[in-house]
Amino acid sequence: MHVEPQQLKLFAIEAGLLTEELFQQIQKKAQDQNKKIEDILVSENYIKEEQLVQLKAYILGIPFVNLEKTDVPLDVLSIIPEPIANKYNIVSYKKKGNDLEVAMLDPEDLQILEFVKKKTNLRILPRLTDSQSIKHILKEYQKSLEAEFGELIKKDSKEVAVIEENGEEIQEDLAKLAEDLPVIRIVDTLIKHAVLQSASDIHIEPTEKDVIVRYRVDGILHDTMTLPKQLTPGIVARIKVLSSLKLDEHRLPQDGRFKIETEEYRFSFRVSILPVYDGEKIVMRLLKEGSKTFSLEELGFTGEALERLHRSMKKPMGMILITGPTGSGKTTALYTVLSMLNSPNVNISTVEDPIEYRMPRVNQTQVNPKIGMTFATGLRALLRQDPNIIMVGEIRDGETASLAVNAALTGHLVLSTLHTSSAAGAIPRLIDMGIEPFLIASTVNVIEAQRLVRRLCPEKEKYNLSKEQIKTLGEEFNLDRILEVFKSEKTIKETDTWETIPFYKPKPTKDSPDGYKGRMSIVEVLPITETVRQLIVKKASFGDIEKQAKSEGMITMLEDGFIKAAQGITSIEEILRVTKE
Repeated sequence: MHVEPQQLKLFAIEAGLLTEELFQQIQKKAQDQNKKIEDILVSENYIKEEQLVQLKAYILGIPFVNLEKTDVPLDVLSIIPEPIANKYNIVSYKKKGNDLEVAMLDPEDLQILEFVKKKTNLRILPRLTDSQSIKHILKEYQKSLEAEFGELIKKDSKEVAVIEENGEEIQEDLAKLAEDLPVIRIVDTLIKHAVLQSASDIHIEPTEKDVIVRYRVDGILHDTMTLPKQLTPGIVARIKVLSSLKLDEHRLPQDGRFKIETEEYRFSFRVSILPVYDGEKIVMRLLKEGSKTFSLEELGFTGEALERLHRSMKKPMGMILITGPTGSGKTTALYTVLSMLNSPNVNISTVEDPIEYRMPRVNQTQVNPKIGMTFATGLRALLRQDPNIIMVGEIRDGETASLAVNAALTGHLVLSTLHTSSAAGAIPRLIDMGIEPFLIASTVNVIEAQRLVRRLCPEKEKYNLSKEQIKTLGEEFNLDRILEVFKSEKTIKETDTWETIPFYKPKPTKDSPDGYKGRMSIVEVLPITETVRQLIVKKASFGDIEKQAKSEGMITMLEDGFIKAAQGITSIEEILRVTKE
């Protein structure tokens, strides 16, 4: 079952995919680089992988199957174990009587076919497929993880050693328990399951009778599983060992971190352990390492808001402030701006707590209050490091705010975050920290505020607002102003009204039970114009500042949210959920 280069050449030319001259060039390139012709064809985009596989299937007389939208029954899928499927790119997808249809990438791998035949005692019918199909079916294994986890808990929880509570627990016993094989398997599966669900946090919460595990996915906490109470000491001990924390400390909070690296993923985990009435509660934040940098457009910045942020980034000095509550994507936005500014001709230094993403060519410093390394201390030291751009993870107090303002005054571009509910709200917050209004007016270039909303899946439901719904929205929001914004941004036709604008609702699917997948920002960008500067110096209220900014064309977060809802990116319910104060 081997495809000769000559056969491939003839059929590719006949199908109109290549010319003879081009094939000869590719053949020479493959010889020079000691690679297969097929690899060169696909890697250098001469033909698509699916076209190549279909061509090979035709030459060999083996059917080609595309499994990208196929759901395989668990009993058929598990005929070939996941490690074998993963390693040899072969999956079983259909069983009829004594016949088992398997999809594979390499028809020349007769050994694996023989292995599957011996293992299953079935007649194997090989089919050719492409790598996207294999990846899709391999994900089906992960969907069975929950069932696997249930079995694991039933089996392994019986094997976990129980520490008797006679006085204080002994550290040696806890250390031994942390290395217990069933405990290791349970914690590993817990983490693997969170990674596969794209969770951002794992919550392990002890109660009187059991342990509740919750995952935060797309900003929403979901109950995932309930574990037997007897597992608590082992799970806590295992996570403490991974995070290099004190095993015998149960009365004080502890913070740590660890990394997990497999062939599929690399994650850094931030661990927080807090004593509660029924034991110790664990929260683990998952931070994906080596993930690609986003663009501002991908994050949700569009139109005038995007332009205003770009203009402020081009200024050599001043402050760019990103605001919002915890979990609103401030850090991701900050790193995105930083990555855009990152070039060989500037020196960028940061002081962060914690360092969430590693960036090449950026000098990143970790805050450590225990040894006196605070934001203020770190920032003071950074100013002696000849930086062009400084990033301060968060302005938490007056000292840090004062140093950041002074840095901006002395010719540096300063990026930082603040916890405020709106862009205009950052100004009274800085004044509360003791910064003089005239200093704020002369140093701050732009203030951006944001929230994260969930994206609708492609399978969504279109609808129009009823009169009652429009009336209810009109009691809370200025619908005429939002309609004007729609028209100025060309989101709707000039003749559209609230009754004719189409909106979308989530439609539950098998892959996404709530109809949402992924998140994006809704934003407002407040540039410090001359008129806004005058208001700041006069100590005007943030309401007056916001009113002036809106008159100068600022689109508020709520308005930006409604635009994205009208574009079918998210739903009105999501906008209301995140913008209600």
